Amino acid sequence: MRAAWFEKFGPAADVLLVGEQPRPDPQQGEVLVRLMTSGVNPSDVKKRAGAFPNLLDDGLVIPHSDGAGVIEAVGAGVDDREVGERVWVYQAQYGRRFGTAAEYVSLESSRAPPLADKVSFEIGACLGIPVMTAHRCVFADGPVDGQSILVTGGAGRVGHYAIQWASQAGASVIATASCLEDNRACVEAGAKVVVNHRQPGWGNEALRINEQQKVDRVIDVEFGTNLPEVLNLIRVGGTIATYSSTQVPEPKLPFLKMMFMDLTIRFVIVYAMPEEAKRQAIADIEKRLRDDQWQHRVTHTLPLADIARAQEIIEQGECRGCVVVMLEQ
Repeated sequence: MRAAWFEKFGPAADVLLVGEQPRPDPQQGEVLVRLMTSGVNPSDVKKRAGAFPNLLDDGLVIPHSDGAGVIEAVGAGVDDREVGERVWVYQAQYGRRFGTAAEYVSLESSRAPPLADKVSFEIGACLGIPVMTAHRCVFADGPVDGQSILVTGGAGRVGHYAIQWASQAGASVIATASCLEDNRACVEAGAKVVVNHRQPGWGNEALRINEQQKVDRVIDVEFGTNLPEVLNLIRVGGTIATYSSTQVPEPKLPFLKMMFMDLTIRFVIVYAMPEEAKRQAIADIEKRLRDDQWQHRVTHTLPLADIARAQEIIEQGECRGCVVVMLEQ
């Protein structure tokens, strides 16, 4: 099968190879998926850059956890899946070496939920890390109906879906964005208020527009950088759900201030979500897709031969939407 892989850590253009690899066979409890698309996420580029030094101990790695395609074969013990079924794939390259940047992937059946016929494979490649992370951030701490929620980076891969999850569940959403196009995307997704997080004191501006009402929860893409403004915006007893802190990877916390505010900080990553939370996210995703309640932002589609460029787009941090690698058959 045609695939991309790396055998050492380093820059994408230097270490990513494209060529032929053996096609896997489905093992007990697995399905073999013929992939049409592969989604690229920040965790994928961090792994290739060397964030997990032991990743290559057992050999080469085919990157990417998300994707979409069609079941081509089923392993022993899989009685509820059919050959030809359209699926989306998540968590393919977690705790294992072979992900979705290949024409085929064999993985646990539960990691390949059904994909409705009317949903494109490009969108299917966005449903794993972006949508499931957003679901966990919004719903992990109970219902949000009637609450006020701040979503930082609301036009990003996770933020765009977080706005939709929260607003469709009855929350009033304040979002941050840094340009008119992203501002418009946040409003179209359901945000009632949008402020520019690149302006000094943006937290005060958000409070002013929100009539000095503090928010119940915050869903944050840059925890260390945004924390000072977030602490001015969040109410006593509020919750911060964060899934990234790239600019300040080891933030210093004002412990006493946060303690006396009785704040809860929730760190979110799809891989470590409880299985019940994953099942609930998948069920809710299927309902939203079935009801056509979502907007999607697939901003880049590139062929497998350009996988290095696809990872570079993510690594540069300027892309707000989903980056998808197309797998030629």
